[in-house]
Amino acid sequence: MRARKVPAAAFRNGLLLLACLLLVHACSKTEKGPYATLPFSDDFERSELGRYWYGDPGWRIKDGQVFSEGTANRPLWLRARLPREVVVEFDARSDSTRGDIKFEIFGDGKHHASGYILIFGGWKNTISTIARLDEHGEDRVELRQAGLVKSGKTYRFRLVRRDKVLKWYIDGKLFLDYYDSEPLHGPGHDRFAFNDWQSPLYFDNLSIRPLEPSAKNQ
Repeated sequence: MRARKVPAAAFRNGLLLLACLLLVHACSKTEKGPYATLPFSDDFERSELGRYWYGDPGWRIKDGQVFSEGTANRPLWLRARLPREVVVEFDARSDSTRGDIKFEIFGDGKHHASGYILIFGGWKNTISTIARLDEHGEDRVELRQAGLVKSGKTYRFRLVRRDKVLKWYIDGKLFLDYYDSEPLHGPGHDRFAFNDWQSPLYFDNLSIRPLEPSAKNQ
């Protein structure tokens, strides 16, 4: 029996339908609720990441902390919508002399570098930065100083966004700030994530809350 040829238009339409179904399936795995509400805190004292977290399977709970051995910029996203003005605090540690502690804020909940990328001791522990949409971008704020991240040391990060300025504190001291004339916020720019490239990283004791009026002079 001779096989019948499928018309080119029908074949293309079939491929388009398949692509749409795959996209819907992928979105359902990431965007389906429930969503955490603010204020939000997490001490990760459990065996699984839980319903509010999603991302690369390389992320897991280890010794009551979020852990990654290196996910190549595939973040662990929190299902929570951030307000424009917010305070985020957490502990962070690298167990490598490479440092490279990184996280993202005001992203889209799907893609690396969809918001602000903050890196402590990146590029083999030589550069720290706050970048907007591109960690290699020319508009990033950076500090070039080698060896800032000490292997095995736990740091307390605090990030405050007020109006058009992001301020990043480490262990209670202002580390870097970033002025953005067009701040990222709202749908597509309202998520937080831990991230990693190739270093063994630990994150713990996360707290996220709206910036209160009494704190807006920070």
